Amino acid sequence: MPLYEMRKFVAPEFIFGVGARHRVGFYARNMQARRVLIVTDAGVMAAGWLQDVEQDLQEAGIEYAVFSHLTANPKDFEVMAGARFYDEQACDVIVALGGGSVIDCAKAIGIVYANNCDVHVFEGVDNVDIPGPPLICIPTTAGTSADISQFSIIVNSAERYKMAIISKTVVPDVALVDAETTLTLAPYLTACTGIDALTHAIEAYASTANSPVVDVHALAAIELLWRNIDTAVMSPTDLNARENMLLGSLQAGLAFSNASLGAVHAMAHSLGGYLDLPHGECNALLLNHVIRFNISAAPERYQRIAVAMGLHTKGLNERQRASLIADALAEKRRVLGLTEKMSNKGVKYGDIADLAYYAVRDACLVTNPRYASVDDLKVIYGEAL
Repeated sequence: MPLYEMRKFVAPEFIFGVGARHRVGFYARNMQARRVLIVTDAGVMAAGWLQDVEQDLQEAGIEYAVFSHLTANPKDFEVMAGARFYDEQACDVIVALGGGSVIDCAKAIGIVYANNCDVHVFEGVDNVDIPGPPLICIPTTAGTSADISQFSIIVNSAERYKMAIISKTVVPDVALVDAETTLTLAPYLTACTGIDALTHAIEAYASTANSPVVDVHALAAIELLWRNIDTAVMSPTDLNARENMLLGSLQAGLAFSNASLGAVHAMAHSLGGYLDLPHGECNALLLNHVIRFNISAAPERYQRIAVAMGLHTKGLNERQRASLIADALAEKRRVLGLTEKMSNKGVKYGDIADLAYYAVRDACLVTNPRYASVDDLKVIYGEAL
């Protein structure tokens, strides 16, 4: 019998390091781009990062058009508008400059254009027939890892939940991962995106699709993120902390893109779409409650997670270990200023049934280490209320 199960792994080409963003003109030229669509948002433009990209493209002799009509959680109608704009502008390559919302929107724009259909048909796993045009990603947050993953998360605006589009066709061609672009990220969003990355790493390690390749990246990510997130939030100009956060996010992305996620993300997608909240904050509201639910199904995995977090678990039983991890996460949230509960964000007890209805259908739930029914999800939402 083989020791390991057969697994498929995907990752884009990426350059990691300060100054990596300035390679955008080089890669666009290698892709024989004539006219690039830059997908970005108002915050990134205000920070000055768009000007850098425009200058690099101009020096490479490449024309461009800018699409920035998108919000913090990208909506289906924004994707459709972006695909129309891409077509109208006769573009042939996409550059995504921004956080996960921008990159997810850019991915979806590409596949909508290539397949000439509505974005809703791609929901789920491996539902994209034709890959989008070449895609270069420049992330400006250390959290989502959308720049290297096979995920695109888009809000279904009519039903108010986040659709998970999972396909290797949305893996970017190149990611230019440059910590300098995260220096302008506000402390609150630094905390939210950092918790998102930490959740990616924890869920990927506990996933039923885990593997030795994934494990290495997930555990390294947990350690990096846990040690550096406080400094990145409290001292935003500390480039070393920012670089370690981005490296942790990258490692977490390599892990979850190949092992998928779990109940935290399934529930956070439902919650975030329902209330239009930052994704990382939704994860923070749910993570410790899901760990308490999951730990009995993967006790050895959560033991390794605790060690990567620097927690001392010697002599503790399973219940005590769950409490230790959950309490450490709660304290981390307090330090980072993420102290709200779901009820403070406008969730009422009567909303739980709707939230659980969409969460139980989310593709991320498939690889949760413990089977979770719709009633289980209702209980977890209730605990987080």
